[in-house]
Amino acid sequence: MRERQVKIGIMAPGSRIDPDLAQCATALCKSIYMDRVELSFHKQCFLSSGHFAGNDAMRAHAFLDIANDASFDALWFARGGYGSCRIAEAVLKGLKPQARKKRYLGYSDAGALLAGLYANGFKTLAHGPMVSDLNRDGGETAVKRALAFLVDRAPTTLEKSVRRGEPTVAFNVSILSQIIGTPLQPDLAGHVLMLEEVSEYLYRIDRSLFHITSNANIRKVAGIRLGRCNSIPANDPDFKQSDEQVVRHWCRASTIRYLGRADIGHDVGNKIVPFGRLPLG
Repeated sequence: MRERQVKIGIMAPGSRIDPDLAQCATALCKSIYMDRVELSFHKQCFLSSGHFAGNDAMRAHAFLDIANDASFDALWFARGGYGSCRIAEAVLKGLKPQARKKRYLGYSDAGALLAGLYANGFKTLAHGPMVSDLNRDGGETAVKRALAFLVDRAPTTLEKSVRRGEPTVAFNVSILSQIIGTPLQPDLAGHVLMLEEVSEYLYRIDRSLFHITSNANIRKVAGIRLGRCNSIPANDPDFKQSDEQVVRHWCRASTIRYLGRADIGHDVGNKIVPFGRLPLG
């Protein structure tokens, strides 16, 4: 019996990608899976409207095109770049029952949409590599990891601390800070919360963590793990605290358990963190 083809739809909730990147991703996927997996890039991925890959309506429409199409097994975010929160309300209003049957994968700015979906009861969501990671040195490793998760739910792709029966979730620090107090904020009581950041001053990370850990629901998490905080700009004067010292400070102040480091971040080593409990599906 011929194995069923897995169909993965790709859209860009924030900034556009270059068509050449889509061709590279398609070629890589075919070299691994042959005809078993089809990558379908929505034409919206290549549009340009200022900062965005098409205007808000176009991006929301592209998301719903894939999410509500029963022929797709997964929706994979093409890249981050600001824009997900601008389309979240329209997306959440337009979802149909079949949207709950597919997997969703992305990170960074896409965390705003993942949070909104999780808040609305979606189960098969995960923080992990996107197509744009091919632009990084060694990016094939990250994209292969994403595909192995989307196609086969391979356990080897997961962040090593993920355990069956223990709910997990992961976000970029700035994104989580911005959605707290909005309708996109999910209930994270009892979850292990993993956090990562990129290109933010330590004082801004500190301020965001003040906001995050002051929230009553966040204080109900099982604990916080810190991923990598990459490309931190130099501060004048020197902040004189490391990223881990900052997180430990706010965990102590909020009586949240600090659980150590997590193998996630804006890099090719970014491991996958499912939202909720294993197994997915």
